[in-house]
Amino acid sequence: MTMTQNPPKADVKRTAFHLDKEAIRAAASKIDDGAVTEGYRGNREEVVAMLNDALATELLCVMRYKRHYYTAKGLDVEAIKGEFLQHAQEEQSHADQIAERIVQLNGEPDFNPRTIAERSHAQYDESGDIKDMIRANLVEERVAIEAYRQMIERIGDDDPTTKHLLIRIMAQEEEHADDMSDLLGL
Repeated sequence: MTMTQNPPKADVKRTAFHLDKEAIRAAASKIDDGAVTEGYRGNREEVVAMLNDALATELLCVMRYKRHYYTAKGLDVEAIKGEFLQHAQEEQSHADQIAERIVQLNGEPDFNPRTIAERSHAQYDESGDIKDMIRANLVEERVAIEAYRQMIERIGDDDPTTKHLLIRIMAQEEEHADDMSDLLGL
């Protein structure tokens, strides 16, 4: 029995990776730019605009879930109301994270109440029936998921911090959609 030998490995010369210390020191010296260094490859103005629209969406979702929480009536709605309240709190957390990222990018979060509904991807809902409330929340969670997917795709690898933030938020929006779908028995 003959054993086959592995072919000889090609001599590959690798150069050791070294950080560019001059670039690091240069980045450190520009403190007026906050967290945005010269290595930032994203279109900062476009990203801030997208994030402000996402902020409006999250704020509107907080209001929709809170309205549903306070107005849901009927037998056996306490568990559903609990879901609405939990989702409202998580949407508020998303809004806070987005606002913080906008500031990190040297932008200003837009909390203007007059334009929130115009800038939001989602819609407000005044349903009175519990099933209609759940359905409306499912629809708007799906809207948010698709909006985040498109933003993530647009940002690509140019702004990894924002991309990862949006991925985390989108994952929670998917959980919300799944919760609403379960409540509807879909």
